[in-house]
Amino acid sequence: MMSISDNLQAIRHRIEQAARACGRDPAGITLLAVSKTKPDADIIAAHAAGQRAFGENYVQEGCDKAQRLEAAGLELEWHFIGPIQSNKTRPVAGCFDWVHSIDREKIAARLSEQRDPHRPPLNICLQVNVSGEESKSGVAPAELPALADAVAALPRLVLRGLMAIPEPTDDVTLQRSRFAHVRQLMDDLNARGHHLDTLSMGMSQDLEAAIAEGATIVRVGTALFGARA
Repeated sequence: MMSISDNLQAIRHRIEQAARACGRDPAGITLLAVSKTKPDADIIAAHAAGQRAFGENYVQEGCDKAQRLEAAGLELEWHFIGPIQSNKTRPVAGCFDWVHSIDREKIAARLSEQRDPHRPPLNICLQVNVSGEESKSGVAPAELPALADAVAALPRLVLRGLMAIPEPTDDVTLQRSRFAHVRQLMDDLNARGHHLDTLSMGMSQDLEAAIAEGATIVRVGTALFGARA
C-alpha cells in the first residue's frame, strides 16, 4: 500500500512531467492537497513530506484543523475551496489564507468586512462555471468582468485569479477546451486592467490537461490521500 509520502512523490512527478511536456517550469505550479474529511494525521504526514498548502471544503472542519495544527507548531497555508454561505463568511475570513470559490459580490464584501486588518489580505479566486452546469457553483463567463471589477475594489482582499471545476470527462480534448476557456477569461480580465496570476484548475484525473492550458494551482485529494469515505 502506497504511503502519503509515496503518493505525494508520484503526484509531483506527474506535475513535473506535464509541465515539461508543454515547456513550462514545474516550479510555477502549486500542488494544493485537498484534505477535506481527512484526519490531522494525514495532513501531518503530508507536511512531513514537504507539503504546505491544504484545501478544505467545509468551514468548521477546516477552521478546526487549522487551529489544532497551528497550535501543534505546523506552519501551513489554508485554502477554502467549497461554496460559502453568508453566515459562514466570518470564520472563513479568520481561518484561511486563500478563498477559491467566490461567485457573488455579496460574499466577497462580507469577507472584506470581516478580514482582520492586521492580517495579510485574503487571496481571492473567482469561481467560473465554464461548462454551464446548473448544479454547479460559479459565475457565468458573461458576468465575470463585472464581478472581477467589484471584488478588486474591496479592501483587505487581493483578486488573484480564477478557479474552475469543469464537468468530469475522460475526453482530453474537452478537458483542454474547458481549461483553455478559463485561461482566455483570465487573459481578457488582464487586458481590462486586472493583474491576475492564478489559475486554480485541474484535479487528480485531469491535472495534465489543466497544466497544458496554464494551471498554476492543481487541487489533488484522491490521488494523495485515497478515496473519501
